[in-house]
Amino acid sequence: MKKLSLLDLGFFVAESKASPKHVGGLLMFKRPPKAGVSFAKNLYREYLGFTEVAPPFNRVITFSLTAMPQWRDAEVDLTQHIFYHKLPRGANDREALYAFVATLHEPMLDRARPLWEMHVIDGLSEGRFAFYQKMHHAYADGVTMARWTAEGLADSAEALELTPVWTLQHGGHGKGKRRIGVKRQDELLQAVWKEISGTSLRLLGISRLAAMLFLESVKLTKNAIALPFVSSAKTPLTGQVTSGRQFTTAGVSMERVNRIRERTRSTINHVALTCLDGALRRYLADQGVELRRPITIQMPVNLRKEGEKTAGNKIGIIQVELSAPTEDPYVRLRNIGFSLRNVRTMIDSVSAEAIESYTLITGLVAQIAEMLNLSNTLPPMGNTLVSNVPGPKSHLFVKGARMEEMHPISTLPPSNLLNITLFSYAGDLFFGLIATDELPNLALLGRYVQEAFTELEASVSEAHAV
Repeated sequence: MKKLSLLDLGFFVAESKASPKHVGGLLMFKRPPKAGVSFAKNLYREYLGFTEVAPPFNRVITFSLTAMPQWRDAEVDLTQHIFYHKLPRGANDREALYAFVATLHEPMLDRARPLWEMHVIDGLSEGRFAFYQKMHHAYADGVTMARWTAEGLADSAEALELTPVWTLQHGGHGKGKRRIGVKRQDELLQAVWKEISGTSLRLLGISRLAAMLFLESVKLTKNAIALPFVSSAKTPLTGQVTSGRQFTTAGVSMERVNRIRERTRSTINHVALTCLDGALRRYLADQGVELRRPITIQMPVNLRKEGEKTAGNKIGIIQVELSAPTEDPYVRLRNIGFSLRNVRTMIDSVSAEAIESYTLITGLVAQIAEMLNLSNTLPPMGNTLVSNVPGPKSHLFVKGARMEEMHPISTLPPSNLLNITLFSYAGDLFFGLIATDELPNLALLGRYVQEAFTELEASVSEAHAV
């Protein structure tokens, strides 16, 4: 048995049929040269033969009236987790694939079985096929899932041996545990001291965060920290989360991103959020919404230390104000840079435990509003959620088939009808957009992201030409 952390458990408590809490990914491959049309189907059949399943891919959650929920090992029937599909001929590849993936992403995972699925999708043009995979967020956060996905693929076209992700040993999920009685005394003392010091850091950090939020709310500071639940404007991006999903993507080359970064001394986050801010404002204007104040996003931050590879979730979610309204993308970039510096200062000034507690508290308030069907009337925690997951820098392969694209597909937080995840892979930066069916024309927003990037390039070039 393995206990769940409060954050892991939170994803179960928050889950509903309208708002499942799994995270997915769309991986797009090109068949190896001279491979036959049955390559993807044969790959699916081969995967079914890897029946030795390692944690957490063999675990289900158990609830008890006398103890906290825990993970327990279970038998795994791979035919319940791995599936093969072939898209009909004649349809637009992208549109058909994205629509099909959206339907796969919509339903909850069955809690009676280990909470993951993998779908092999065949029938794409020019010898291409795709994997869609999803896993419950209680197992791991996005950074961990991306690492696991990479571990299940090869770094060379010549490496033809399969290493399915569910067969590998992942950090933090080892089976062997020593009994408390055989622990040395110094280990027990260290564990006790770690708990005491961690609690002290948590309380101190929460107090500091509360003071910062109070000073900002009474306007004794200005833009030092973004406040949650302050957006009073009703937009198509927020409201009660409902069933039905739509999915689209956007992408730009890292070469173009890096040219902007070098000329403006900015980061990937600065550039990406500038494009999203411009695209979201243009999209909202199409819907007749003109925001007079900055768009506020929820942004997950990785709370792991350098080199830490623990399982489960170790993230915090904080609010970030984007740019004040402006038509100049270069000014927008500078404004967002200022906001992100303030966020960095806030994160560095408190402990990771405090940010985790802040995430749980604000998330609970938002979740209660959603459970009471109040998300259409109460202010949302932010206008949308945007996360950035770093991915592999080089191409990965499966039995010689090169993975050309890797798109993240996340879950929707309470009161948000849209979630955007950034993912860098093999020289490209991808934007994965998932939304409810109620959001009008998600594909248009994806196109606006691409256009906003081109506008930012032009604005930066003009500013530096002066």
